[in-house]
Amino acid sequence: MRKLAAWLSNPLNNWRLREKLFIMFLLGGILPLLFFALYSYTTIRGELSAQMVANTGSTVAQINSNLENKLDTYTKLSATLYLDSTMRAYLTNDYSVDPALFVDAYKYINNSFVNMLTTNPDIHSMTIFINNETLPTDGMFIKRMGENFRNSLAYKSLRDSYGDVRFVTTPPEPDQPPMFTLSRMLNISSMNNPYGVLTINILESDIFRLMEKESEDKTVLIINEEGIVMSARDKTLLNQPIALPDKFPEEMNGQFDSTYNGEMVLVVYNTTKYGWKSVSVIPYSSFLSKANLTAKRILIYAIASLAVMAILIYVTARLFTKRVETLVGMMRRIEKEEFELTDIRPLGRDEIGQIGNALRRMGQRLSTLISDVYMKEIDKREAELNVLQAQINPHFLYNSLASISSLAIRNADPRMNKMVTDLAKFYRISLNKGKNTLSVHEEIQLTRYYVSIQQVRFANLLRVHYDIDESVLPCLIVKLTLQPFVENCINHAIWDHEHGINIIIRACRDGQDILLKVIDDGMGMRMPNGRDLPQSEDTLSGYGVRNVDSRIKLLFGDSYGVSIYSRLGIGTTVTIRIPGK
Repeated sequence: MRKLAAWLSNPLNNWRLREKLFIMFLLGGILPLLFFALYSYTTIRGELSAQMVANTGSTVAQINSNLENKLDTYTKLSATLYLDSTMRAYLTNDYSVDPALFVDAYKYINNSFVNMLTTNPDIHSMTIFINNETLPTDGMFIKRMGENFRNSLAYKSLRDSYGDVRFVTTPPEPDQPPMFTLSRMLNISSMNNPYGVLTINILESDIFRLMEKESEDKTVLIINEEGIVMSARDKTLLNQPIALPDKFPEEMNGQFDSTYNGEMVLVVYNTTKYGWKSVSVIPYSSFLSKANLTAKRILIYAIASLAVMAILIYVTARLFTKRVETLVGMMRRIEKEEFELTDIRPLGRDEIGQIGNALRRMGQRLSTLISDVYMKEIDKREAELNVLQAQINPHFLYNSLASISSLAIRNADPRMNKMVTDLAKFYRISLNKGKNTLSVHEEIQLTRYYVSIQQVRFANLLRVHYDIDESVLPCLIVKLTLQPFVENCINHAIWDHEHGINIIIRACRDGQDILLKVIDDGMGMRMPNGRDLPQSEDTLSGYGVRNVDSRIKLLFGDSYGVSIYSRLGIGTTVTIRIPGK
């Protein structure tokens, strides 16, 4: 619990005092008002939604009942013709022997159809499509089952119907309005060889009349079990999938939220025994407009009240925090090492004034202490650099003089002049008027002079190759960085005095930094601590390496320095990283 309280209070402690006052005002004023507005809106919305669901549910159920009654009526009419054995005999009879017999057939068919149309005025037309080529057609009640009819929705819907009725909706055409068509295969005598197809056409507007009054402020649809629109006010929706992104639940009736034409809607549905659904799509905006208006008014009143309160709080906080801001300004000046605070007027004798006086005295004291510490740190760094520099130069000088002495003792060799000349050039660059840094170009030259001196002694046993990126030559480097590692290669890496050693000196860029590498193919060494620098204090094998690494870190920082990778019998790679500025 304490950790949670500390985690919550830490950000608050870092805010300005004025901001804290505003936050407390927010918590004490805005949040309750917003909660009240949100609760009121949610409550009104919930009640209106529940009322709308109840009303729409009963309406959709009534539409379903009326629709089922109509579909039952049409189904019974089709069953009368489906089971009429006399009509089946007339439709299947062969009239090629006695064509005059079709007159009796048409009398019976016409009387049957006219009686049905008279007793059911909402039926637009009735037709039987036949395959009997011997029976003449009248173009109204009896028609041929031609290619056009076989390609129609009414015929295609009869696939796997086995004599059951099918309903389809035909979209409007230039010569007729949209129709609601019942189709039934006449195959009572043979399931696989129907003798005709019965179609009963009802104006889709007669079906839509069942829900016309309910579709004034909402979208009311009748869809089949496949989600295809069968009846709607907008006739362009007929025979199209219902434009809802969500699937209907498996329940026979209910409601759910969805989107329709880019608008949040409430969908209420009820399923008939035929698998069709009566669907009512009500936009939330249509019945929540009053709730939205009330919520907006509450919010406007709350904002107006909060604005007045905010002005009062701001004035009060400003007067209270003005001197606190002056204290913050004094602290920021101290942070920027501006310790003279005499230009700021006194802040009084209360607690804030006492803090201001203490800050003035502290600034004066800090100025004195920092000045003393800074000078001491400069002296310390300079002494460290001088000591480290002094540790390398005498060592190399003694080795070089020893080499010259050795050659002089053996014989009077003219190469001695070259060694002394290179040695003089070496020290001319290395001393560098007491400076601790020189350019990469000068460091490379320094190394070349050193190698030239050593090649007098080792001749062809020492083979040095240079791979230098010219863009790094002007950059600064600690003096005598490469020479100690070349000397280590000569003194400790040669394992075959007949073949000698190859040394590669490479300088290149690595992002914003510069990498200097000294690579040899000598005997190598064991690295017990991974890539740590050698611990040996014997000559430069450990002492000189750490000396170079320490000088680089003192000058450039701990992110720079020396790293070594070596494998016994293969060779050693020394990598020196310095900034590329």
